[in-house]
Amino acid sequence: MIELEGVPELIDPVMVAAFEGWNDAGDAASTAVDHLDREFKGEVFAALDAEDYYDFQVNRPTVWMDGGTRKITWPTTRLSVVRIQSPTPRDLVLVRGIEPSMRWRSFCNEILGFAHELGVELVVVLGALLGDTPHTRPVPVTGVTSDAELATSMNLEESRYEGPTGIVGILQEACAHAGIPAVSLWAAVPHYVSQPPNPKATLALLNRLEDLLDLRIPQGELPEDARAWQVGVDQLAAEDSEVAEYVQSLEEARDTAELPEASGEAIAKEFERYLRRRDPGDYASSEGTDGVPHFRGKPAPREDPSGEEENDEEEGTDP
Repeated sequence: MIELEGVPELIDPVMVAAFEGWNDAGDAASTAVDHLDREFKGEVFAALDAEDYYDFQVNRPTVWMDGGTRKITWPTTRLSVVRIQSPTPRDLVLVRGIEPSMRWRSFCNEILGFAHELGVELVVVLGALLGDTPHTRPVPVTGVTSDAELATSMNLEESRYEGPTGIVGILQEACAHAGIPAVSLWAAVPHYVSQPPNPKATLALLNRLEDLLDLRIPQGELPEDARAWQVGVDQLAAEDSEVAEYVQSLEEARDTAELPEASGEAIAKEFERYLRRRDPGDYASSEGTDGVPHFRGKPAPREDPSGEEENDEEEGTDP
C-alpha cells in the first residue's frame, strides 16, 4: 500500500526519472535528476524496498560513519518532490535510482502506483547512450514516445526500436499500457570518451527538458563544467593522432548532415531559453563537478531509441 503522508497537494505534476546503469552513459541522465533535486532542494518522501529489486552482489550496499555510528546505505530507488516557480508554479516528482536487477514489471508497477496517487500528468524518463558523435559538436538529444498523438503534439519521434532494452524502455511502455503519457529523452555520448562525468550531455538533457515542459532550470556551474570537459577532451585528442583523425571524420559526417541544431527552430528555442534565464534571482546556486576524461575503444552495438543501430562499448542483457 502506498502512503503519501506529508506530501503536499501537487500542481500539474510531472514525473522525471533516471536510472544508473545500462541506459545512463557517462552518468548523464542520473546526474541531470541529481541536479534538479539539488537546485530545487528536493526532499525524499518514499523509497522502494531494496531487497525486492536488487542483487546486492551486483549493486553492493555501502558502509559509512555518522559520527561514531556505522551506517549502511542500500542501493534503491528514491522519490522526491520539487516545486519550480518559473514561469508558472509546477511540481516535479523526481525518481532517482539504479536499474533493478530483477522483477522489472513489479518495479514499474510500484513507480506507476506513485504516479497515479500523485496525479502525475506526464512521465519523462531521461537516458543516455553511446554513439558515433563528436565531442566538439552540440550533444544530440532525441525525444521519443510510443504514443503517436503525443509524438505529434509535442514534436517527438515515434519509437520504432526493436531489440534489447533497459528499464527506460520498459517503464515507458508500462506507462503507455497504464494510460499515462510518457516520453523519453536520450542524449548521445561520444563512445570514445564515455566514462563519467559528462556535464555537456547532462546540460543538453536539462535544456531539452526545459523546452519540453516550458520550465526555467538553473544551470549552476554546468556550463563551466561542460567547457572544461570539452577542453580536456580536446587536449587528449591533440596528443593522439589516430583519435584526432577519427574525431575529424565524425565532425565532417555531422557537419554534412542536416543538423537540427542549426535549424531556425533550434536557434529560436535557444533564444527563448536565454530570455527565460535573464532574471537570475529565480535561481538557486549549485555546485558542479569536473573530470578529465580518457578515451575508450570503439564499442559494440546498443539500443538506439530512434530505431537505428547505435554503438556501445558494453554488452547489455535483455531482462
